[in-house]
Amino acid sequence: MTHREDELAANLATVRERIAAACSAAGRAREDVTLIVVTKTYPASDVRILSELGVRHVAENKDQDAAPKAAECSDLPLSWHFVGQLQTNKVRSVVGYADVVQSVDRARLVTALSKEAVRAGREVGCLIQVALDAGSSERGERGGVAPGGVGELADLIAGSPGLRIDGLMTVAPLTGEYAGRQRAAFGRLMDLSTDLRRAHPAANMVSAGMSADLEEAVAAGATHVRVGTAVLGVRSRLG
Repeated sequence: MTHREDELAANLATVRERIAAACSAAGRAREDVTLIVVTKTYPASDVRILSELGVRHVAENKDQDAAPKAAECSDLPLSWHFVGQLQTNKVRSVVGYADVVQSVDRARLVTALSKEAVRAGREVGCLIQVALDAGSSERGERGGVAPGGVGELADLIAGSPGLRIDGLMTVAPLTGEYAGRQRAAFGRLMDLSTDLRRAHPAANMVSAGMSADLEEAVAAGATHVRVGTAVLGVRSRLG
């Protein structure tokens, strides 16, 4: 194995152990939590190594990086998740490779995704990004819809051709009542998930937690954790 293969294998093993320990502490089965490795800024060669190590879900946040990487790795048995703020002019490209868009937060984006999914003959899973730093009708600092807007947006997704409402996603907020309170933030997301599943029983995916707070997310009930740095390392700045 190369040095990079050894490094990724060791990091991945550590993260998997953390997830297993968090599941055990929470009284949950290990298979209840899926690891999504966030490969943004890292090359396709790393994605290939991760696939060889058994990773099946990868995430990207910028289409200009994701599209060529996904194309280069199209032979691999991977599910691609788009997790960044998505502009409507990038939707056609993203629908070409993303199996799940985790950052759906407005009606206009739903309309664009539906149009392109139908055109491409694909079904795209959608997670509603919930902004826990937003007021009753505002958007969050890093995108997302306020909790009060989840139900209406979910109904729109469920009724849109080519789309599937899969669940909810959040990023632990830096401001507002949940700043620095990841466990409480993820607990609030789980409450919203319970409400969502009353109307859409199959929308049971809850994406929360990253390298620093995946344990809190697992304890709260997250079904998917998005981990980048803890697996891939800290990307050195160029220049």
